[in-house]
Amino acid sequence: MVGSLWKGADVNVIETHGLTKRYRRKLAVDNLDMTVAAGDIYGFVGKNGSGKSTTMKMVCGLARPTAGEVVLFGDSENGGATPQGFSRIGALIENPGVLASLTARDNLVAKALALGMTHAGQVASDLLELVGLDPLDHRRVKAYSLGMKQRLGLALALVGSPDLLLLDEPFNGLDPEATRAMRLALVRLNHEHGVTIMISSHVLDQLDRVATRFGVISDGRLTAEFTDDELHERCGSSVRLRLAEPERGLALLEQALPQVTFRAEPDGALVVAGAELEEISAACFQAGVEVRELVQQERDIEEYFVELMEAGEKDGGGR
Repeated sequence: MVGSLWKGADVNVIETHGLTKRYRRKLAVDNLDMTVAAGDIYGFVGKNGSGKSTTMKMVCGLARPTAGEVVLFGDSENGGATPQGFSRIGALIENPGVLASLTARDNLVAKALALGMTHAGQVASDLLELVGLDPLDHRRVKAYSLGMKQRLGLALALVGSPDLLLLDEPFNGLDPEATRAMRLALVRLNHEHGVTIMISSHVLDQLDRVATRFGVISDGRLTAEFTDDELHERCGSSVRLRLAEPERGLALLEQALPQVTFRAEPDGALVVAGAELEEISAACFQAGVEVRELVQQERDIEEYFVELMEAGEKDGGGR
C-alpha cells in the first residue's frame, strides 16, 4: 500500500538550477543548485531562516520561484513541473495539514478518497500502523500531542504512494521512542519501497543515522553537498600530538610517516590524520621524539555542520 517501487536508474529525482526566491526585500533562496538522486535519503541542513522550507515548497509546487528552475524525475523538457510530476510527491512541510475535528483514520480516508483511491479504509489502516498510530483510536486529532500529529502528517504525505517524500523537521515534538519509530519507518520506506526522501532537520544525530547524502544551506545558498561516507571520512578519528621540540619532531615524523597528514593547531599541538595512534607512538619512539601528549580524538559531526553554515554566512550568502 506504500511506495511504487519506482527505480529511475541514474536519474536525479530533484535538480535545481539557479533556484531563487525573493519575498519583497528578503532573498530567501539565492541561486541554489542542488541534486537529489533516486534512492537518496537527502539530509537538508541549515539554521532557522536559511531557506530550507522555502526550497522544499518550490520543489513540490507550493511556492513559485522568482528565478531558476526545478527539474523533477529527470524531466528536463518541462522540468517535471506539471500536475503529473507534483502528484508523485508527498510532503510534510512546516505544520501537518490535518482536520482537527476528525479522527486520524478519517483524515487519511478523506485524502485517499479525494485522490480516487479504492480500499481507502485499508490504505488508512496500513499507513497508521506504519507510522505507529492506532487505527482503532477514535479520538479526534485535536486531542493529539504534537508528536502524534507529526506522525499523522507523515501518513498523510504517504497517501497515493509517492516516489518522492519531502519532510520538513519530521522529528519535532517526538519523544525518543517515537523518534526511533519515525526513523525506522523512513528507512523502511526507502529500502523496501524505493521512496526517495528529502529531510530537513535540526536533530543532526538522528539525521546522521538515516541520511545517505547531505546538503548544507546558509543564507539561501547551498554551501556543500557530500555523501554519508564523505562526512564520516572528514569527521573521522585523528590523533592529537604535542611534542617537546615541535619543529624538530615534526620534521622527523614527516620523514618517518610520509603518507600521514599533519595540521598545526593554534596552541602548538599537531593533529595527525591517516595513521593509528599505535603507529604514531612507535614512530615517535624510533625517531627519538619526546612526546608530551598523545590522544585519539573524533571530530564532532554537529560542530562540522556548524562550521559549514558559518562559512556560508561569512561568504555573504543570500545578501
